[in-house]
Amino acid sequence: MYQRLLKSLNHLNPRAWDFVQLTRMDKPIGIYLLLWPTLWALWIAGKGSPSLANIVIFVLGVVLTRAGGCVINDWADRKVDGHVKRTEQRPLASGKITSKEALVFFAVLMAISFLLVLLTNAATIWLSFGGLALAASYPFMKRYTYYPQVVLGAAFSWGIPMAFTAETGSLPATAWLLWIANLLWTVGYDTYYAMTDRDDDLRIGVKSTAILFGDADRAIILTLQVLALGCLLLAGSAFELGAWFHAGLLVALGCFAWEFWYTRDRDRLKCFRAFLHNHWAGLAIFVGIVLDYGVR
Repeated sequence: MYQRLLKSLNHLNPRAWDFVQLTRMDKPIGIYLLLWPTLWALWIAGKGSPSLANIVIFVLGVVLTRAGGCVINDWADRKVDGHVKRTEQRPLASGKITSKEALVFFAVLMAISFLLVLLTNAATIWLSFGGLALAASYPFMKRYTYYPQVVLGAAFSWGIPMAFTAETGSLPATAWLLWIANLLWTVGYDTYYAMTDRDDDLRIGVKSTAILFGDADRAIILTLQVLALGCLLLAGSAFELGAWFHAGLLVALGCFAWEFWYTRDRDRLKCFRAFLHNHWAGLAIFVGIVLDYGVR
C-alpha cells in the first residue's frame, strides 16, 4: 500500500520514482532506526509530555535528514555501487539520476531541514551543524577506516542531544548515556547490514566493521547490543524510569538474542533480516518509555 502510494507519484512526474528510490523512501527502515532514539530523548526530555511542535519538527526532521543522508551516500558511492549486486540498480549507479541533480537535491533537503531547526532555539541550531557534518562525512569513511559504522552511529544519535536542547534549552550530562547507547546499538545493527555486502566490499576495497570483526562478528554485535542496554539502564536510573521502561529493555534483549541465533550460519539474507529486525527493539524501548510516563 505504502509503495503503491509512492509509485503513484509517477503520474505527477515520470522521474518521481527515481528520486523516491534515491532517498529510500520506499524502504522506511532507516527512518524508523533514526526516529526511535530521537523520540526516546524527546519523551525523556519532556518528562512524558514533549511539546507537539517539537514532535512535528523532529519527526519531519528525521525523514528529511535520513533522505538527505541516503542521497549523499549514493553520490559518494556512485562509482562503486555498480559493482555490488545489492546496489547496482540504484538511480545514481544506473545513470537514472545525474551527480549534479543528486547534489542539488541533497542541498534542498538539508535547507528544508535547517528551516525546521530554526523553529527551535539557538542551542539546537548550533548542534545541527554537527549533525550535518557527521551525516555528510559518513559515506566517505568506508574508504579510510574500518569503523564507518561508528561515524554512522554518531550521526544517527545526534538527534538525542538536539531533542534535549529543543525541549529543555539545556543538555544534561546524563543525556550522553542515551547517545552512547544508541551509538553502540547502531554499530551493532549496521554491522549486520555490512555483513550482507562483505564479499563484494572485500573485492572492491570498501572497509567496514563486518570485515574488521571477521568470524567474531556476531559475538561482537551481541556484546555491543548488551552494552547499549547497559547504558540505557544507567540512563533510566538517572531519569528515574521504572518498570515499563525496563520491560521495554527486556523485549529489546529478546530481539537481540533472536538475531544472534537467527544469523548463526551468516547467510546474507538472514543478516539483512536481522538488521531490519532492530526496528522492533527500538520501538519496544520507545513504547516502554511512553508507558512508564503514561501510568504515573
